[in-house]
Amino acid sequence: MTDPAARPARWPIIPTVIVAVAIATMIALGVWQLQRKGEKEAMIALHQRNIAMSSEVIFPKLAPVDLALYFRRSSVTCLEPITASPRAGRDGTGASTYQMVVDCRTGAEGPGVLVSIGTDEDPARKLGWKGGTVQGTIIPGPEQPSLIARLTGTAVPARAMLLADPPVAGWGANATPAPEDQPNNHLAYAVQWFIFAAAAGVIYVLALRKRLRG
Repeated sequence: MTDPAARPARWPIIPTVIVAVAIATMIALGVWQLQRKGEKEAMIALHQRNIAMSSEVIFPKLAPVDLALYFRRSSVTCLEPITASPRAGRDGTGASTYQMVVDCRTGAEGPGVLVSIGTDEDPARKLGWKGGTVQGTIIPGPEQPSLIARLTGTAVPARAMLLADPPVAGWGANATPAPEDQPNNHLAYAVQWFIFAAAAGVIYVLALRKRLRG
């Protein structure tokens, strides 16, 4: 009669399939991040060309926004400021300060527009602005969808924002918009996913060897 202890360990099929799927998913995410890196580099190059243009375009009130419109000059007429909120930013000298972001009504119906009217060191400063025509540069709005939302298809299209230049009277200058300041950390994310995939594979192989020898 065969000793049960002497029987060779069976290959764990289900755990192996699970680990293989996990590794394949991590590799796919790494490849996707590399593709996003290329897309982001092309987008930044486009925006660098845009910011050199002096002609104005119509401000995009509806999302999603055509990427070709970002970093173009534009103007909007704010009939009435609806909400105003200070957000961390930089002034015209590059120093850290607060941007006053105003959500403006532009008509009786329909969407409004976001405008960064200027900067101030005091985040509690009262708005003191009743609206008017503002000129500036179109940039991505402050509320961008998260990576998880984009991956799951639940991302809400982001609104554009007009970075006032010149600022509204009495407010400090906004920092000069720079397309190259847009985050492009997709290569780092890709490397992380590949490292995770390699680590998972090594750990599982070591555990499997121990099991089969045991």
